[in-house]
Amino acid sequence: MEHGFPHLATVRSSLTALYRRLSADTVEQYAASVRPESVEFPPDEDPYLGAQRVARVMLQHFRLPDARMVVGFRDMVHAGSVELTAGPEYFVELHARFKTDRRDVGAALAHEVMHVYLHRLGLELPGIRDNEILTDTATAFLGAGWLLLDSYREEPAIRDDRLMMSAYKLGYLTPEEYGYVLAKRALVFGDDIEPWFSSPLARDAYRAGLVLAEQERRQPPLLAAGWAARRRYARDRRAGTASPEAGYAFETAAPRQVSFPCPTCHQRIRVPVRGRVTVRCTLCRTHLECDT
Repeated sequence: MEHGFPHLATVRSSLTALYRRLSADTVEQYAASVRPESVEFPPDEDPYLGAQRVARVMLQHFRLPDARMVVGFRDMVHAGSVELTAGPEYFVELHARFKTDRRDVGAALAHEVMHVYLHRLGLELPGIRDNEILTDTATAFLGAGWLLLDSYREEPAIRDDRLMMSAYKLGYLTPEEYGYVLAKRALVFGDDIEPWFSSPLARDAYRAGLVLAEQERRQPPLLAAGWAARRRYARDRRAGTASPEAGYAFETAAPRQVSFPCPTCHQRIRVPVRGRVTVRCTLCRTHLECDT
């Protein structure tokens, strides 16, 4: 299982693409996350009726009232799959293990319903891998992805006649990347889902993602940047250059400008180099206090 942030560039591109396609007003409609009690799946509930019920929860959350889900189970390599058609009826298949282990049915259906949502939007990235990362990122940022991160856990398993701990998760993002997207969402909407995690590993991954998301809010030329970062920025400003790791870049054309990624949607923002200024991202409408 991968850890860290190997897909970070694609995750950030996915956030930009999501804001561009939906608009800030539409994204704000998803300020409330799917609540844990709405996807609870007791062991005595019929697996087909229960899966249909949870699928309806996801359809309602993502505001797809004219779509219908038919959910079945079979043995397969992946956790789930969906047949993308013109609708309004979509056929979803979940791995047969979900008939008895219901803990992650909500997570699997959140991912598959998001495929339908993005299909209807006509939003995709080139390549299967990047498109799956877009799907996981959108699921997390629009309020259902905490379920995907909560599927990350360690459980005992027998391998070569030995009892070992085996890690398990759903989706294409690493646990820390899920945490990063969920943390960015929490910073935007004040939606703290950490108390809902049943997995201690998921909680740790969320906190690791939160560290990175908060760091992005303290990068120059943002006013919240720390002393050392501000000093490095001042040196780069005098030289007119910056390393790629810095994030910001200076443009030599008059009037002199600096560009940097919005810490919310990662669209590049360009502002004149002229001291303290309040900047409003035109894409996500985040207000940023800067010292350029």
